[in-house]
Amino acid sequence: MKYETIQFERRGAGAWIILNSPEKMNSVSSTMLMELETVLSECQSDSTVQAIVLTGTGKAFCAGADLKNVLSSLNHSEPGMKDFLDQFDEVCGLIRKMPKPVIAAINGLALAGGLELVMCCDIVYAAESAKIGDAHSNFGVFPGAGGAAILPRKIGLNRAKYLLFSGDFLSAAELERFGLVNQVVPDGDLGLEVEKFVEKLATKSPLVLRRMKEVANASVDQTQDAALRHEMLNLRQHVRSYDLAEGLKAFAEKRKPEFKGY
Repeated sequence: MKYETIQFERRGAGAWIILNSPEKMNSVSSTMLMELETVLSECQSDSTVQAIVLTGTGKAFCAGADLKNVLSSLNHSEPGMKDFLDQFDEVCGLIRKMPKPVIAAINGLALAGGLELVMCCDIVYAAESAKIGDAHSNFGVFPGAGGAAILPRKIGLNRAKYLLFSGDFLSAAELERFGLVNQVVPDGDLGLEVEKFVEKLATKSPLVLRRMKEVANASVDQTQDAALRHEMLNLRQHVRSYDLAEGLKAFAEKRKPEFKGY
């Protein structure tokens, strides 16, 4: 399928979703959100996709929303119809709840809505030259996909307030120290390093990764006791799985396991 604002590539077990409006710094439009929703839904249902990578072309990962598009969408939306904010919320929800790992590969600027997309992802790689910031306050815009609500959980309250209030852009290395970025790599190595990580994930049980993501995400809003009960419930379900039996059998036979995801 051909897309207007994104590119889609299969690289081994990985599905690469590439934001492709470089002339607009990959800013998010209604069209981009519709295309992202389509391709993410397809990746979710495709059992051959074991990890998803989100990145951009040109100088930006994503510089946030296309503000002209946002105003037009909000001013002309019909009652009962999804507007831009609904679309963005749905795409972010798809990424957060995706039952497989989603990796952000920040190739350049990641600002405002771009930062919010990054925060939806499970793992974050960034090129050394990447700049990351909230930037909503620079344009009198209020965040709606996690800028104020999720960023404090990712990097701490005071650091989040600094990014939110100042509108400053920080380096990938600074955000790695803050805990938002998992790994900073030389600009020319970003794609290769992410591909290596996807290859590593492809050797794991998809069922285990799905359950780990579900339990880890839920634990953020649970008490410790509730989180432990949730984990134990998943373990009791997991002991009857094919993948556990295969993993133990492969270990005993000194061979690589062949997981099936159930």
